[in-house]
Amino acid sequence: MTVPVCALSELDDGKPFGTEIADVPVVLVRQGDQVHALRDECSHAELALSEGELTAKGLECWLHGSCFDLRTGAPSAPPATEPVDVFSVTITDGQVYVDPTPVNHHS
Repeated sequence: MTVPVCALSELDDGKPFGTEIADVPVVLVRQGDQVHALRDECSHAELALSEGELTAKGLECWLHGSCFDLRTGAPSAPPATEPVDVFSVTITDGQVYVDPTPVNHHS
């Protein structure tokens, strides 16, 4: 079940966008015509990743610098050691849809 979230044009390239889908905090990151969706919560400090920034290592948490791979949710820089959930994204007719069921659920 996918949920409409926003228009693709509402997402700035490389700038994290925090939202909530079915009571789950989600961060969207646009890279050109592709959009990635991860749980908007650092697995290390439980802070909103949407307040961080995109770096060469991935989405970086603003507090301690943990980074997460946009495709897999795996930590790509410490101190985080646990991955974050990743969600399936579909873009149809310029609209971004996200499936609120994690592709790689971690608890």
